[in-house]
Amino acid sequence: MAIRKILLPISSAAAGESALATAFVAAKIWGAHVAALHVHVDARDVAPLAGEGLSGAMIEEMMAATEKESSERATTIRSLFDRALAEYGIKLAEPRSTEPRSAERVATASFTMATGREEELVAQQARLADVTVVARPEVEGETASADALHAVLFDSGRPVLLAPPEPPAVIGRRICLAWNGTAEAASAVTAALPWLQEAEAVAILSAEGYQRRGPSAQELAPYLALHGVIAQIRMFGPVDGVVGAGLLAAAAAFEADFLAMGAYSHSRLRQLILGGVTRHVLEHGRLPILMNR
Repeated sequence: MAIRKILLPISSAAAGESALATAFVAAKIWGAHVAALHVHVDARDVAPLAGEGLSGAMIEEMMAATEKESSERATTIRSLFDRALAEYGIKLAEPRSTEPRSAERVATASFTMATGREEELVAQQARLADVTVVARPEVEGETASADALHAVLFDSGRPVLLAPPEPPAVIGRRICLAWNGTAEAASAVTAALPWLQEAEAVAILSAEGYQRRGPSAQELAPYLALHGVIAQIRMFGPVDGVVGAGLLAAAAAFEADFLAMGAYSHSRLRQLILGGVTRHVLEHGRLPILMNR
């Protein structure tokens, strides 16, 4: 299945630039539609957080300040979106409800503002997108990206494409698959198949310390071949005792511009407490990363 719709939640200008670039580069590859979404904070949600002891006037003032800040943020993000449209030559248009199969696909984009809880709205909209592009959560002062990432992973049934810290020039020419035999890794392979079938080179990354009970990399390779994907197997080891660092080093050695992997083999709480490969890659990855679970 080709990529036809890309959801792009944008919560701030600081996190939005690379995410916009990642989504637009991907859209031009596939002739896809980018549905940009900015969730406007509802000032009424501030009142329950104000606590007791505040007068009605003080709460009204707080709500007005929140509304003003949200409006200014929305204006800034829309300007960023419009500049990216021009830079990448993306047409502003709503997705068409009908289109002949033979029609040449041109990348398009739309911008929608909604009011509510961002993680809920993003998860809901992601269910009708082929992939959701999310900014890297480690942008300073950025928490909404982490919330959006977890919302899509845990509540949409769809993959996430994590934008790198810097806008990528290319995506998907040289792809690495992180394989450990788990159900999450298998889901990531399925999500990555359209990209794998178009790639110039594919490598399966496997390590003894990363493998779980399940099919091996040697079993994955012939499965991919049935889908027209010829992949080489590259074994890697931990770097300074860290499996995630070894995974990223192997991807860099392959000169990959795209990494696909399963996410959170354990519960989110356990993952946050114990760390793990997913967390390390989230914190240190410098390339677009497709995650699924």
